[in-house]
Amino acid sequence: YTEMITTKAILRGDKNRLLDFNTSENPLVLQLGGSDPKELADCALIAKNWGYDEVNINVGCPSDRVLSGSFGACLMKEPNLVAQCVETMIENCDIPVTVKHRIGIDDMESYNQLSDFINLISDKGCNHFIVHARKAWLTGLSPKENRTIPPLNYPWVYQLKKDFPNLQFTINGGIENCQEITEHLEKVDGVMLGRAIYHNPFLLQQIEVEIFKNKKSKLDREVILKKYMSYINNESQKGVPIRSMTRHILGLYHGESNAKLFRRLLSGKIVELKHLNDWLDFKKNSSTEIKSF
Repeated sequence: YTEMITTKAILRGDKNRLLDFNTSENPLVLQLGGSDPKELADCALIAKNWGYDEVNINVGCPSDRVLSGSFGACLMKEPNLVAQCVETMIENCDIPVTVKHRIGIDDMESYNQLSDFINLISDKGCNHFIVHARKAWLTGLSPKENRTIPPLNYPWVYQLKKDFPNLQFTINGGIENCQEITEHLEKVDGVMLGRAIYHNPFLLQQIEVEIFKNKKSKLDREVILKKYMSYINNESQKGVPIRSMTRHILGLYHGESNAKLFRRLLSGKIVELKHLNDWLDFKKNSSTEIKSF
């Protein structure tokens, strides 16, 4: 998934900067923040024409910014509006439209309210729901606190799959390893990881082998880094700052003995490709001094 982008930003802003991506990233989903059916439909069509494979409506983000903009988690209180948005988007584009949401917000305390939400929206053509298995508190908790403090309630997501067997449910929230992924896949159709992957991107390699059974996958961190350096080189020539790309791989060596050294290398005032070349030389011959220090 991309970071959530608001409909107004897409319709009024620099579409190339906001929407461009490398084709190696496909299949790719564009997540939209908005609550106006026409704006969402227009953006869904733009996403389709831009090469995205799916478009997702954010009904889960609890930040003050989305609350003031009448989208995100607060939309769980307006299921009819969400249903109208889904219906209008599906009518205007032929790529899948999905919804990512919480199990409830504020005073929504019952499973029946969640079930009614799913029932209403699925009737308009949405057949895939990504469920963050926590409530969101729109007042009293910060966005960061909303990611960890409300208790996880996986059984409600499992129950949704039992009650709506013809729909797809992807579970999200607090999932950190392959064992947990395997356990969830026995109950639902998919698992979404967010922070676990961002902080430890090499976990994706373990998932490739253990979950997707690709035993022939031979990628190691240095191979990945070389491929990413090629990407950095190409994008930097287009004017993309190198730091804006390297900051996303700070966790590549998570759990490794030199992880702290790698993070320091990419956290200096100036970050250049030569720093990564120095790192590769260091990994090839551990007695090599990293010139960038």
